[in-house]
Amino acid sequence: MSTRIDVRKTYKLFIGGAFPRSESGYSYVVNDHKGAFVANAALASRKDARDAVGAARKAQSGWAGRTAYNRAQILYRVAEVMEDRRWQFVQAVQQSEGLSGSKAERVVDEAVDRWVWYAGWADKLAQVVGNANPVAGPFFNLSTPEPTGVVAVLAPERSSLLGLVSVLAPVIVSGNTAVLVSSYSRPLPAVNLAEVLATSDVPGGVVNILTGKAATVAPWLAAHMDVNAIDLTGVAGDAALATDLEVAAADNLKRVRRAPAAEPDWSAEPGLEPMTAFLETKTVWHPMGV
Repeated sequence: MSTRIDVRKTYKLFIGGAFPRSESGYSYVVNDHKGAFVANAALASRKDARDAVGAARKAQSGWAGRTAYNRAQILYRVAEVMEDRRWQFVQAVQQSEGLSGSKAERVVDEAVDRWVWYAGWADKLAQVVGNANPVAGPFFNLSTPEPTGVVAVLAPERSSLLGLVSVLAPVIVSGNTAVLVSSYSRPLPAVNLAEVLATSDVPGGVVNILTGKAATVAPWLAAHMDVNAIDLTGVAGDAALATDLEVAAADNLKRVRRAPAAEPDWSAEPGLEPMTAFLETKTVWHPMGV
């Protein structure tokens, strides 16, 4: 009997709904928690980050223009496809995080449930966050939330799936588009999620996923003038890098979700803050009728 040659994978980036190789031509080795080879992943460059921002900007107005109900349907579809590919994600989480089978299954279940949770918020967020303001005059004064625009997201380094979903879903549910930098050492769940997004009715460019080092890619995103906000969760514990990114983000007054001192408990209910962090409030005055 002949021995079958292994088909070694080289995972690509996910930009504009497509899977390009890195412009740099470089990739890096991804090992499992025991140090065994699993795959190669594209090493994103400054040019890849610019391309991802361009794709996100192109998609943003169309995504924000969708009805909240339609965005809810699409996020729920992501959960459905993840559920169908559940064992693939379980394997990726086991390889990446070194969890037992039962613990990896629980992580995947929580990640799927988190997509469903945020899908449920899509058409309720405006009612909870918006309001009719009392004014001293014959006017209606109404405040409604609107998406910030293009958001750069640095995914958690350790929680490769549940943490990833917990920072990505709240960004896009309200109509923002995202450029996400995955965990460098644990990118497998992120690239698997990219394959799910590509087949889940998510328009191309709404989510763009870069694999590579946050310390290399993030400064270009923080300084990019067409990025409206940045989530620094992925550099938790690295105060020096977080400070540098905040300084770069100040050039065009980006909204900044600051890096925590340590990765939070991703299994806890997230609340509204991850969504409201990337919303603007539009207030409209309108004269009352007689």
